[in-house]
Amino acid sequence: MSFETLGLGPNLLRSIGEVGYSTPTPIQEASIPLIIEGNDLIGIAQTGTGKTAAFTLPMLEKLERLTKDESRRGKTRALVLSPTRELVVQIHDNVSAYAKHLSLKVANIYGGVNEAPQKKALREGVDLVIATPGRLMDLMGQGCADFSGLEFFVLDEADRMLDMGFLPNIRKIVKDLPKKGRQTLLFSATLSRDIEKLTKEFLYRPKTVEIGKRTNPADTVRQCIHEVTKSAKISLLKHLLQDNDLYSVLVFTRTKHGADRVAKQLGKSKIPTAAIHSNRTQNQRARALQDFKDGKTRVLVATDIAARGIDVEGITHVINFDFPPNAEDYVHRIGRTGRANQAGEAISFITSEDQGALRLLERKIKKSIYRKKVLGFNPSQESASSKPSFPREAKSSGGSSFRSNKPGGFNKFGGGGSNRRRTSQHRGGR
Repeated sequence: MSFETLGLGPNLLRSIGEVGYSTPTPIQEASIPLIIEGNDLIGIAQTGTGKTAAFTLPMLEKLERLTKDESRRGKTRALVLSPTRELVVQIHDNVSAYAKHLSLKVANIYGGVNEAPQKKALREGVDLVIATPGRLMDLMGQGCADFSGLEFFVLDEADRMLDMGFLPNIRKIVKDLPKKGRQTLLFSATLSRDIEKLTKEFLYRPKTVEIGKRTNPADTVRQCIHEVTKSAKISLLKHLLQDNDLYSVLVFTRTKHGADRVAKQLGKSKIPTAAIHSNRTQNQRARALQDFKDGKTRVLVATDIAARGIDVEGITHVINFDFPPNAEDYVHRIGRTGRANQAGEAISFITSEDQGALRLLERKIKKSIYRKKVLGFNPSQESASSKPSFPREAKSSGGSSFRSNKPGGFNKFGGGGSNRRRTSQHRGGR
């Protein structure tokens, strides 16, 4: 199937071609016609499968068809809510590319930056607003927003948006949105049954599109576990990073302070590293993410919330320095690699305290994760050798070590070849 068969107009198809999309992904193929038909929709698909395009392309198509209606001018007609600033910027970048040949206005609303331009955009009226809940609520409280003409309401990363941390804000925002004539869309990589029940507050007779199993990681990601004591985790991380095949590595910690500590320790070992979390300013977060995309930074250390906006092509490894307490976060974390049908590897450090969470995860995904024992690793002695070498592994029939498909390894960190990376836009982006 091609995009031409999904009901999209010539201007939108032209933009799609220019960004390099050729064939719709399964989530796009199933969702786009249903949204164009006017259905409320719950879309569930693994990370890296093109969910952003799945809801933005049909929404842009319908908004463009009605731009000539005078009664709609000067009003905000679509609202997309997302949990992080990075994700808002990412969606805005995608929409800007898709809407290149459309007569639509788009605005970003998020914290950490001057609110004056955002107030102006809301007061003048733009066709589409992409926002984080906190800043949007602030500006709505100042009387800057008019959603009386809203036609689309979208919750991206719906599982995170509807958990107990975001639900009160979402309810307050929805209370000020029109109930009639509004099409509501929810998209996520995971959606628990409890959260799905809450969606009845916001959607009317929704259709559900589910691609793959809702708690299963992508098949392109090879998973393994290293059992380690808590005090030895940083030594093990440095030891693994001696291998030049780990040239684009996303490391997850449980806390913001933990992310800073790991980044500082790796920096002391001359490993180009940056940290990204909510305590960093918007400029710091943007710079850290851009350096990671450009290959200037080899390792990016992140917390779960901050990582929701990380969509970088070519991440070779995800390392769970701190194991996540629930399966949904695990799926989201490791989905940062192995995107767009490319191979990736997810490594989890497991301490005695993590065994319960690991058992729950394996029951949920109905699969045992391969245990690897790193032979020759001495946690009390960090290798002083500058020669790259990967630790020998215990022989097992359960799997083998991942080798990067990237020719020549990474340039800046010991090897030939290019280390340039770019934001993923393969077949519909995220």
